[in-house]
Amino acid sequence: MKTAITIKVATACALLLSTPQLSAQNTVSSAFAVPAQGGSYADVADLVVQSPLILDAQIRKVTKLPETQTVGVPVTLQRVLVVADVASLIRGSDGFAAQARFLLDIPKDAKGKIPKLQKRRYFLLGSKVAGRPGELRLARPDALVEWSAENDAILRAITREAVQLEAPQAINAITGAFHSQGSILGEGETQIFLRTSNGQPISISILSRPGQAKRWAVSTGDVIDESAIAPARNTLLWYRLACSLPRALDAKLVESGNAADIGRAQADYRFVMDSLGPCGRTRQQAGA
Repeated sequence: MKTAITIKVATACALLLSTPQLSAQNTVSSAFAVPAQGGSYADVADLVVQSPLILDAQIRKVTKLPETQTVGVPVTLQRVLVVADVASLIRGSDGFAAQARFLLDIPKDAKGKIPKLQKRRYFLLGSKVAGRPGELRLARPDALVEWSAENDAILRAITREAVQLEAPQAINAITGAFHSQGSILGEGETQIFLRTSNGQPISISILSRPGQAKRWAVSTGDVIDESAIAPARNTLLWYRLACSLPRALDAKLVESGNAADIGRAQADYRFVMDSLGPCGRTRQQAGA
């Protein structure tokens, strides 16, 4: 029996030896999981958008791996094999086993000990290991979310949006912008075009009119949508914009040699970024 367990542990370890390690400077409470309290929408979204499999599970067993199976793991971390009882499948196809097994690197405290995880409830985010039922490869070394009513609501809301066919994709760059002045003083419109990871068209429009509050909107189609509005905070589109866009618009991206138009376009972009507000990410993007 001991031989069989050793083989399983060694096999699981081999699957993830290339996984980027956690920063030793992270605190124990958040180094491997979004905490039950104090995390943010962006912290959870960072994990959901890259995880085809999401499980709600309770930790059953944690086994420390011997040094012979933790080559390359910093001395500040303890690599463990975790077995968890799966309560429900939140995202994924073809179901999942009743138990999940995965590797986890946990920072040690000053005495070289790690926190007790048994019976604690977490969301596990990652993907299946082909040909190995019940084995999970975490999306990142820290791709766990500690269960709380708040985290549950956030994670499920993000997942519902992320699985939609037209879900907003990762924004890679601003490809161009221009400002056009209106027919009367103080009237104008700025349009900003973005490149996404899958070629999904996204553009931002900012409209200024005398005597009216400036307003902006996002279109996610090939044609500018006149009925489009600005995304609500803590939605997937808001996250894509707030957490990916640079804080300032490079003048070189504005399609105009007119200094006044460039200045207006940059001012409109600042208005958008101020409206979006901070991304709110509190965790280092491990492996990014």
